[in-house]
Amino acid sequence: MTSNDIRFFTNEPERDLYSRFATILKSSTQFFDILVGYFRTSGFFRMYPSLETVDKIRVLVGLNVDRFTVKIIDRYKDELKYQTISANDGKSLFSDMVESEFDVATPSEKIEIGVRVFIDWLKSGKLELRMYTESPIHAKVYIMRKDPKKIPDTFGTVITGSSNFSESGLVNNLEFNVEL
Repeated sequence: MTSNDIRFFTNEPERDLYSRFATILKSSTQFFDILVGYFRTSGFFRMYPSLETVDKIRVLVGLNVDRFTVKIIDRYKDELKYQTISANDGKSLFSDMVESEFDVATPSEKIEIGVRVFIDWLKSGKLELRMYTESPIHAKVYIMRKDPKKIPDTFGTVITGSSNFSESGLVNNLEFNVEL
């Protein structure tokens, strides 16, 4: 891998995933589909300015094994068993995770605006967020499909690797992602 190879992103200086997403999303991306184990509002707050021109954003979040296990322990008082949680429990778990992120986040105008944008996009249908509750998913796949009217003969781009949709995954952590 050479330093000018733009197909690999490690979050080292000038090779962060956030910058690559920002470039791709602003260039006629119509649909952005995300499958991740962890979706964090820190990632959304970082990315939403680059997502404004995207028509539709769909996110499928897999449950974290550790949180799932903790939830079972809390709910059934030390009785460990494997089971699928309901969609309502999944929504509640995701809500709790988002709320805990807000609790530790440093208040700022950027976060306030991000919260408003997040809610507005959910209400309008521009952003769809779903959780897969059958079993934990730890995959990370980002699909950016282009508007064929603006860029003919181009389907789009896929990035896959180790980065979750979070501030850490997009910029801070040493990661390995590849663009296809």
